[in-house]
Amino acid sequence: MALKPRLYLSHRYNLARDQTRRGWEVLREKGPSKIVFWFIALVIGIAAGFAALFFRKGINAIQAFLYGTEDTQHLHSFIGSLDWYWVVLIPTFGGLVVGLILHNFTRDARARSVSDVILGSALHEGRVETRAGLASTLASLITLSTGGSSGREGPVVHLAAVISTLVSRRINASGVTGRDLLGCAVAAAVSASFNAPIAGALFALEIVLRHFAVHAFAPIVIASVAGTVINRLEFGGLTEFALPTIGDVSFYAELPAFLLLGLTCGIVAVILMRGIFWAEDVGNYIQDLSKLPRYIRPMVAGAILGVIALWFPHIIGVGYETTSRALSGDMILNEAIVFAALKIAAVSITLGGRMGGGVFSPSLMLGALTGLAFGLIATGVFPTMSGATSLYALAGMGAVAAAVLGAPISTTLIVFEMTGDWQTGLAVMVAVSMSTALASRLVHRSFFLTQMERRGVHLAAGPQAYLLCMFTVARMMRRPDDPGAAGEQTCWDLIGEGTYIDGAATLEAAMPVFEQSGAAYIPVVALQADAPPELLGALFYVDALKAYNRALAETAAEEHS
Repeated sequence: MALKPRLYLSHRYNLARDQTRRGWEVLREKGPSKIVFWFIALVIGIAAGFAALFFRKGINAIQAFLYGTEDTQHLHSFIGSLDWYWVVLIPTFGGLVVGLILHNFTRDARARSVSDVILGSALHEGRVETRAGLASTLASLITLSTGGSSGREGPVVHLAAVISTLVSRRINASGVTGRDLLGCAVAAAVSASFNAPIAGALFALEIVLRHFAVHAFAPIVIASVAGTVINRLEFGGLTEFALPTIGDVSFYAELPAFLLLGLTCGIVAVILMRGIFWAEDVGNYIQDLSKLPRYIRPMVAGAILGVIALWFPHIIGVGYETTSRALSGDMILNEAIVFAALKIAAVSITLGGRMGGGVFSPSLMLGALTGLAFGLIATGVFPTMSGATSLYALAGMGAVAAAVLGAPISTTLIVFEMTGDWQTGLAVMVAVSMSTALASRLVHRSFFLTQMERRGVHLAAGPQAYLLCMFTVARMMRRPDDPGAAGEQTCWDLIGEGTYIDGAATLEAAMPVFEQSGAAYIPVVALQADAPPELLGALFYVDALKAYNRALAETAAEEHS
């Protein structure tokens, strides 16, 4: 009887030891990948945070040197005291330097931004161009320092993506891991830029990865917090904008007004986006017509901005001084309307002139001005039912930015975290929901996705549309010496009928050919200018479908893991 407890304890000990051993083996074989990954996420978050910090301080340092003032937060007020030729020459010279950088270090003289990061996440396993990305960061730094009217978040996000790309290449990361590391870098960059850790994490999930998979959440949050810590070590826990006390607001009576404000902001956001695209098209047309060297284009844009700044210096740079004035209600109605119109023009000239920069900060400024103008009208018409005009400016700021970015969740949180005002959430959410609902119907979801659509990449339609671009015909075809290859004579017969596909094309171009011809396979050729096509092999419909279905399944598995 005395042996039974001893045997029982021995059995339990052996069982616990075996379970511990097996657990340690699982941890050793599978766990460190997670632990190491989280450590890498932390390192990337710190690196991206410092990159955002140095980018911001670099803008301030160059602005202070060029414009001769240490108070760069009130640069617009100081510019009025400068001689007119400096106001024109500084952005003109900056545009020339930007043009030379982009001309020599990018293939298309175009600065990379958030849309390229989204493209890298969707189609390139979380990788972006490193050489062009670094050149774009430098170009955008000069743009924002010398008077370009754009934002700093786009360049910072792409710079963070370059950091994650270098790490992904170093560790030979898979597509899923590469995208997660990209999300970590973006979250840290946004958090460090705006002191907004919650919004930074959601920005990466909502805009860049475009899913909320659980496996990506923890490392992205780690990186986002790391980026925020970097910001707060330098700037403390201060919010980006200081709001006056709004006081009591008749929320329920004013809700219809915020619905109308949201619709108004949606229209303004569409005007901004289409203005940028129109300026891009006009710039392309003029450049092609005049044979203007592509490195001169940003210089011309800078000169135009400098001339406008002689009368309206608020268009210079990021525009936080004007945004703060709008949020505090320190403007009259005419000023708010005129400044909003000029900001749209200035941003369109900057980005259409390929000077670099982002659209988030300009959309914040434009939204604050739009909201203030709307609030001044609303409080003037219904003075007994209305609250403070600064509330309308705050809601408008979030509504325009959300419509431009196509990110209502993260933008709403960014507005809250940048202002520190969580009591007016209902008004902001109502305006944001209406603006994004309207704007998404008039463009391809957002500014970034519309940019991709203009380049022929259909990200807005979802993975069922853009995944076909990932597979080249030459990669999927069966060569003449492969098992089950198509008959050579049959292929030539199909070529004679006009049914064939270029080997450099993708499945996006091949699938319509299958649908039109009804053939089981399509000959793949190499097209040559002065010679007949060379038969490379044949693309079978079943092979294309298998690759497409496999990609869809992998995407679904990643999004739901």
